Amino acid sequence: MQGPRPFLVHGQWKQGDTTARVLNPFNGQVVAEVVQATESDAEQAIASTSGATATMGGLAAHARYNILQQIAALIYRRRDEFASTITAESGKPIADAKREVSRAVQTFTVAAEEARRIPGEIVPLDWTPNTDSHLGILRRFPIGPILGITPFNFPLNLVAHKVAPALAAGNPILIKPAPQTPLTALLLGEVALEAGLPPGGLNVVPCDNSLAERFVTDPRFKLLSFTGSAPVGWMLKAKCGKKKVTLELGGNAGVVIEPDADLDLAAQRCAAGGFGYAGQTCISVQRVFVHQTIADLFTTKLLMQVARLKAGDPTDEATVIGPLIDHAAAQRVESWIGEAVAAGARILLGGKRMGSVVEATVLSNVKPEMKVSCQEVFGPVVTVTPYRQLGEAIEALNHSDYGLQAGIFTQDINTIFHAFRHLEVGAVLANEIPTFRADHMPYGGVKDSGLGREGIRAAIEDMTEPRLLVLNLKEPAGSR
Repeated sequence: MQGPRPFLVHGQWKQGDTTARVLNPFNGQVVAEVVQATESDAEQAIASTSGATATMGGLAAHARYNILQQIAALIYRRRDEFASTITAESGKPIADAKREVSRAVQTFTVAAEEARRIPGEIVPLDWTPNTDSHLGILRRFPIGPILGITPFNFPLNLVAHKVAPALAAGNPILIKPAPQTPLTALLLGEVALEAGLPPGGLNVVPCDNSLAERFVTDPRFKLLSFTGSAPVGWMLKAKCGKKKVTLELGGNAGVVIEPDADLDLAAQRCAAGGFGYAGQTCISVQRVFVHQTIADLFTTKLLMQVARLKAGDPTDEATVIGPLIDHAAAQRVESWIGEAVAAGARILLGGKRMGSVVEATVLSNVKPEMKVSCQEVFGPVVTVTPYRQLGEAIEALNHSDYGLQAGIFTQDINTIFHAFRHLEVGAVLANEIPTFRADHMPYGGVKDSGLGREGIRAAIEDMTEPRLLVLNLKEPAGSR
């Protein structure tokens, strides 16, 4: 192992005396040590981000486009290094890590294009007498310094979803990465420097939670973009003062399977969505509601799909279910399964834990009040529950504190639009699982799942302020 990994402030790599270890979730080995910011480092980082506001805001669209395209190209060039780093520090299976890197390339590429087409508007103002000569021009301007706090489960692409739109809009941003996965964010910092980003345009600052809260309360930041757990997100929002806040929080995503559904497709997609990366994504399939006339057949097909998924070493290209982020997370999931079984749930498959790896687990006879149903498992657990009428399934899916995304499998367009109208979520996916996300689509939820939307264009709207220029246009002398 090399020496402690420094962090990035104002285009310089900072060393320090305090370090934290990054552990491989699968084997517990130390991947690296990372320098932790101090109080004085935090002040320097905030001042750097704030001080870069004029420089970043002054970059022309073509300059922002070129920097973002260069970042995308450099990530692609170092894609194997990024993927192996993601796997080492997060335990994400290497095949999934490679997909995440490809998505990050796409995220920065889309941001480059959006940097050149941030919309404006001509606003006619001659609606009332004596305003005949007035005209409005609306433009969006950078909001200023942004604070991004990111989670462990997508250590590159969820960082990209904060950095890319911030840079596209002309804002400097400070990233506080998850303590479990700082290395990938620091690698992105290297890429940003090589791409020619001005000093302070991106600062990457690993630190403890108390220092992170200082960032949150500092009025120099104009927006907090947080992705993580619901309790932490809402707690930070309460401390933000007057700054804008966007929150991408948890979920316990549901799927409805109607009698006319393509059951093979539904089973294959639910298996992929429920157990990829060991269920450690906020839109992982957790609750499946299947019509009682097809419940047995669908469940059989689902179990056949799940049984094929390989668990274990995340460096193996064939592995689908790697470790949870640490032993504590795995023990929690194991205990929730045990609680459900003790209360009457039935294990159809899996249920066991080996170190930090939990088997792919399918449960039936689940009651709504069980943790595996009403809370976010964030592990490889899927529940299957039969229903009699569509309204019953929609009511059960909506019976949740969360509302991020939901899926419905049916061939009936009327059923699809009924679900679209009545499901209390940020997005409804027809003949697709709620785990689907295209990186340019507006993404976010309702209820405890968050506030605001990500996706490059949607994020740019939050990261800019509209400003109106009113013109009182007079006839020039001699024009008649």
